[in-house]
Amino acid sequence: MGIRTYRPVTKSLRGTVSFDFSEVTKAKPEKSLTVSLRKAGARNNTGIITMRHVGGGHKRKYRLIDFKRTKLDVPGKVVAIEYDPNRTCRIALIHYKDGEKAYILAPIGLNVGDEVLSGDKADIKPGNSLKLENIPVGTIIHNVELRPGKGGQVAKAAGIMASLVSKEGKYCLVKLPSNEVRKVLSVCRASVGQVGNTDNENIKIGKAGRRRWLGVRPAVRGMAMNPIDHPLGGGEGVGKGHHPVTPWGQPCKGYKTRHNKRTNSMIIKRRNQK
Repeated sequence: MGIRTYRPVTKSLRGTVSFDFSEVTKAKPEKSLTVSLRKAGARNNTGIITMRHVGGGHKRKYRLIDFKRTKLDVPGKVVAIEYDPNRTCRIALIHYKDGEKAYILAPIGLNVGDEVLSGDKADIKPGNSLKLENIPVGTIIHNVELRPGKGGQVAKAAGIMASLVSKEGKYCLVKLPSNEVRKVLSVCRASVGQVGNTDNENIKIGKAGRRRWLGVRPAVRGMAMNPIDHPLGGGEGVGKGHHPVTPWGQPCKGYKTRHNKRTNSMIIKRRNQK
C-alpha cells in the first residue's frame, strides 16, 4: 500500500498524488456481490435538487458490503483485496467454508490467505468481529454498531479507528475518531483493527477534471453571485464582514444543526468539548 507521484510533464501532474494500488490483488469485482448504481444527480423523487454540486462522474457498480457480520462461527478465507469506488478504504473478498461469499472492510494487517471469524469466541486479530462485551478494554476497533443488529455505522472510512475505553454494566464507552466518547450497548458488534488505506489523506487531486470523474461539479462562491442569487452577492468591490450563510440564509460554518435530543444521554464527552 502506497502512493505515487508524477514527473511534471503537465502543470496538473506537478501536484498530483495518487494511489499505486499495490495492495489490490483483483481487478474486477465479484459479480454476485454487485448491483447497479443509478445516478440521480442529487435529485429526490420529485426532481428537486437536494444537494448542490453533485452530478456526472464515472459509472460505478455498488459492492454489497457485510456491515452486520452475522455469519457466526463460520471461518472464512480472504481471497482478494479489492478497490471499491464507493468508499475510501479497500474491501476484502471472503470465501466462507460453507461456500458463501461476502465483502468486508479491509483493516490494516489483513492479507490474502488470512482467516477471519465472526463470533463470541473469535480471536482478537484484524478482521474478526465480536460483541463489545467480548473485546478487551483498549482494543482498536472499527465498523461499530450503534444499535444491535443494524450493522456498523461509525469508524468505516480509510485510516479511521475507534477504541474501547471501558465497560460499565450493559454499556461500553467507545472513543470515536472525532474524540467523542459515547455509550454503546455491550451487545453491539464491532470489528477488530484499524481500517486500511491510511495513505488516503495524502492524496492530491491535481486537476479539476479528476473531481468531475468523482461526480463533483464546480462550486461558485456566494460573494461572486448577484444579490438575487445569494445573500452575500452584489456590492461594489470585495465585500467583507458578512456572516457565512447558505443561499437560503441558513448560517453555516459552525452553526449547530443537531436536534436529536433522544441520544444526548449517550454522549459522555462531545467532540468539540475543551
